[in-house]
Amino acid sequence: MQKTYIAALYEIMARDVNVCSLLSDSGTDYDVMLARDFPGRVFNFGIAEQNKIGIAAGMAKMGKIPFVYTTGSFLAYRAYEFIRNDICMQKRNVKMMGMGMGMGMGAWSALGPSHHATEDVAAMRTLPNLTLLCAATPRELTRMLHYAHEKDGPVYIRLGMSGEEELYDDDYHFDVGMLSKLRDGNDYAAFVTGTIAAETVRAVDRLTTAGFSTALYNVGTLKPLDARGVLDAVRGKKMAFAVEEHSMNGGLGGAIAEVISEAGLAVPLARIGLDDCFARGYGTTAEVRAMNGMNADGIASRIIMRIQQLQ
Repeated sequence: MQKTYIAALYEIMARDVNVCSLLSDSGTDYDVMLARDFPGRVFNFGIAEQNKIGIAAGMAKMGKIPFVYTTGSFLAYRAYEFIRNDICMQKRNVKMMGMGMGMGMGAWSALGPSHHATEDVAAMRTLPNLTLLCAATPRELTRMLHYAHEKDGPVYIRLGMSGEEELYDDDYHFDVGMLSKLRDGNDYAAFVTGTIAAETVRAVDRLTTAGFSTALYNVGTLKPLDARGVLDAVRGKKMAFAVEEHSMNGGLGGAIAEVISEAGLAVPLARIGLDDCFARGYGTTAEVRAMNGMNADGIASRIIMRIQQLQ
């Protein structure tokens, strides 16, 4: 998704002279290309995310549109107070890109949970004035970036780093605040967010083959959440599931539970994610997901177990 991000940002910067790129030692050839073609509009702040967010707020105050790009765990946690006070409280027109959501850090996954963004949704979705997006595929990310550029106000986008699969056709249209159906099903409803979507698609296909007909929805917009879409999806279902490469505390599952509970629907919900723990193990993204039961086999097994517990 990094290549997708740079390609989309290049197009946006070519069209809008107010757009700037703010980096933290990402050190790629693409950064060099942007700095060469858009001189004076690319800034590297190193590992000083708090300063970068503060300066981005000032740039936005002066009419610029900063696209802030760095590792999600450093951006969401290290600079949280600055995002809260300087960006969201002031409603600054800053676009924040947290790369490497969940355990999907690509080669950096081997560095372990210090580099994982597995609590950022819980933190970010509480912030007023912030639109929170989570890209499942490269094509979805491209659409989100163009939406973020056009929207006046703070936007936080989570994106992957592990060669994510494409699940959408060329004509895919991203609608902010709307669910996107990935699979049809009659008996159960599952919701997923982020780059774990491809693993979840395979898991749901296995469930359906095993006789558990399951509809699957991609939640690209975590805030504002499509409450009506959630309720429509779970009505008449035996059970619902929320799959996220994130802590089960305060993430997608919590948001889905709030909607179902407040509507008074008696639909059981099971959350599939990290159960009040940091990710275990070290290795590639695929290896760490397998160790934590978040690959297709693990997701399918955990859902079947919850269905059997309900019966």
